[in-house]
Amino acid sequence: MADTFANLSKGLGSPATDWFAITPDDNNDLAVRPRAIRVGIAGTITVVGDSRGSGVSFTVAAGEILPLRPLRVMATGTSAGEIRGLV
Repeated sequence: MADTFANLSKGLGSPATDWFAITPDDNNDLAVRPRAIRVGIAGTITVVGDSRGSGVSFTVAAGEILPLRPLRVMATGTSAGEIRGLV
């Protein structure tokens, strides 16, 4: 398949070209830092960023894309499901 955008550089504002499942974990950072997160099942998601604090919680709708680049998605405080990292 031809990719008419192949010669353009990919930035944070570009559409994702790959994705991966995220399993919330209180002790381990993500193996890959995503450009955004998509949530498939509504609930709450708790993430940790560069500040390395205890985490910030967001209430999310099913299908919502959060423009966040977390280091970790916490199990504690996360009830949302089908969480995907977009890269």
